[in-house]
Amino acid sequence: MTSTADKADLLRSLHVPGDPLIVVNVWDAVTARTVAAVPGVTALATASHAISFAHGVPDGEGLSVDQALAAASIVIDAVELPVSVDFERGYSPDAAGVAANVRRLIAAGAAGLNLEDSYGSGPGELFEIEDAAARVAAARAAGDQAGIPIVINARVDALARGADLDEAILRGNRYLAAGADVIFVLGLGTEELVAHAVDELEGRLSVIAGPASVPLKRLAELGVSRVSFGPRSLGLTLSHLQATTATLTARGDYPPELGFSY
Repeated sequence: MTSTADKADLLRSLHVPGDPLIVVNVWDAVTARTVAAVPGVTALATASHAISFAHGVPDGEGLSVDQALAAASIVIDAVELPVSVDFERGYSPDAAGVAANVRRLIAAGAAGLNLEDSYGSGPGELFEIEDAAARVAAARAAGDQAGIPIVINARVDALARGADLDEAILRGNRYLAAGADVIFVLGLGTEELVAHAVDELEGRLSVIAGPASVPLKRLAELGVSRVSFGPRSLGLTLSHLQATTATLTARGDYPPELGFSY
């Protein structure tokens, strides 16, 4: 079995500007195995929103750290591929707690993690930049102490919380200096915003995509290093399940997907 350190090295190598890692987010063992079985899939990523909703609690650390680690372990243990875990804001109010929790995440076998710089969903609800950078540095120190080069995908929520792109770039570069490997900027909805972020960040860029986003081929051309879909893969699944339920309840034709084997 490949070691966690090897998986982390592999995951980092897959973040290539212009040839981005595409991760369709998963939330349990069966979705992990289903996505991992698709030819061309090289790594997995969880989505905290999807995991929280599957547990019947709201996103935004509605799970306890023990529950979050248990959910991450289920996905990690289900596959051989590297797994990046959406670890929200680290399940701690301070950097020391983030470090302790990331050590536990590494022990569970995670090759990477997302770490957010916001403490709420409202305008301006962002950690102070140095506080957020200290949390990134704590995650990096936890990896160093464990001998695992865990891949830190540091999420910048400034645009989504009412700030401008300059603030997002400032934060992203500060997190890179603190030890982040990739900067995940929310709110890059146009080619111009993506291109500016690629040009101004002193490292690799990660984005989230959906039906209204810049097309995947264009994101690659612009130099993006990673594309994920967050809870939208859960929405895709639930939408199809709901539509199928409506067809069957109306005594319609059996959808061919009812014969799906996993």
